[in-house]
Amino acid sequence: MLSRFLKNLSILKKFLFINFIVFLIIGLLTLIYLNQIQPSLIKNKTLNHINTLNNTVENLNRLQIQFNEDEVKSFLFSTRFLFQSLDRVQFFDNDFNLIGDTDTLDLDPRAFSQRLDIIETNNLNQNEQKIKPESKKENLKKNIKILEILKSYKTSKNYGQPFTFTSNSFDQFLLITFKNVMIDNREVGFIAVTENANDVKTAINERKVFIVRTAIIVGIVIIIFSFVMNRYFLKPIKNLVVYTNLIKEKSSQETNIKSIQNRNDEIGTLSKSLGEMTDELHQRITTAENYSTDLLHEIRNPLASLKSASEIISENEDKFQRDKLIKIVSHDVERIERLITDYSQMLRDEAAISSEKMKKINLAEVVKSVVDDFNSIYDTKRSIAIKFKTNGQKNYEILAIENRIEQIIANLLENSISFSDKNQEIDVELAIKEKNKVTVIVSDEGVGFNEKDTNKIFNRFYSNRPEKFGEHSGLGLNIVKNLVEIHGGEITASNNKDKGARIEINFPKA
Repeated sequence: MLSRFLKNLSILKKFLFINFIVFLIIGLLTLIYLNQIQPSLIKNKTLNHINTLNNTVENLNRLQIQFNEDEVKSFLFSTRFLFQSLDRVQFFDNDFNLIGDTDTLDLDPRAFSQRLDIIETNNLNQNEQKIKPESKKENLKKNIKILEILKSYKTSKNYGQPFTFTSNSFDQFLLITFKNVMIDNREVGFIAVTENANDVKTAINERKVFIVRTAIIVGIVIIIFSFVMNRYFLKPIKNLVVYTNLIKEKSSQETNIKSIQNRNDEIGTLSKSLGEMTDELHQRITTAENYSTDLLHEIRNPLASLKSASEIISENEDKFQRDKLIKIVSHDVERIERLITDYSQMLRDEAAISSEKMKKINLAEVVKSVVDDFNSIYDTKRSIAIKFKTNGQKNYEILAIENRIEQIIANLLENSISFSDKNQEIDVELAIKEKNKVTVIVSDEGVGFNEKDTNKIFNRFYSNRPEKFGEHSGLGLNIVKNLVEIHGGEITASNNKDKGARIEINFPKA
């Protein structure tokens, strides 16, 4: 369902929708985090409270303090440094009577000892005189809740373990921990420690403010990024889509793809590639149309001959004439088959070349390999020798598609062989006549070209060979010319001074 929904959205809407979902997930995780952070912070403070309670009980036992009002007050004063991080410490007897309270003492933090040992003092009476008269009334109200919880604690299953609760008002967040006191294995009362934990609320509020600010900033960034993405990326892509649709519809309507091609980023590269591909496609279509027209023209004559011969055969009873006509039919069928085969191969080559990549090759090694292959076939078959030679140069490297170079040399050799008689030679020469060009020359001892036709021999379907050398489709040299031009080369045809044909190709040197 979701995939179907996303499928129908634009890229920008998909981007915004995915960001919205991510925001929801992050928001949910944030709420979980905020709900977990408060208990975690409270736990850390509670551990400090428990340590204080344990140290207090330990000191009570060590000093053998009697759990009564006088000795507890004296203990509170002498050990005040233990409670300097707390807001209040209270001592209760077993009957829940308050027998000691740091709020009744003048515990100035500046007077706290920094020593870790307990300081004994006899100044308790002097400090007791500084107790505020109204403090007992105020303390009574504050202790009501603690007393209720203490009573519940004493009857609960968690009795004997430290117990912590919170008191949250508009301006205060108090953390209170208490524990029963055992002196000489005798239960004597309870100790309660109170700490103002507003820093917990502050920490949580700070985190909330930070998260909200971050969410706002990220939201603004996403909106800005969406605008930029739409302006500089999605709109050009839409133009490319429109452009491809126009190509598909063969529309002559113009788009602003030219402006996109001027970009120096990936979209500019894509648009350039698309434009080049389109131009190449148009060129291929034009070429295919031209080829088809030429092929239709070439096939039309043998088809007409076939039609006439078939009509005559059906009406003619003369065996000699019928055999002659059947021979003509067979000849025309072979010609049509040859034309279609060569034409199909040519189209396959055109399609394959676009996907092939050029690399640096040694032309001498490629040409020699093809010559050796042909010699192994035609030297014994027709006693035609193919000789390969160079002019002594070492660097014959060109940038090319190796199998296409092999195809060029093979087609030229096949053409020369088809015009050659037995015991004749074919020369293949490699030379560097110009600084930046590598020249390949294929010459034979055949009948050569008609001088007036040397400009036509590379045309499609052109053939002007004597009957004794058989018939060809007239596409071989045209294919060679196209392959040479793809490699940035030039090809020319002429006759040798003595006899025979000469084909010369110039490739750019790598």
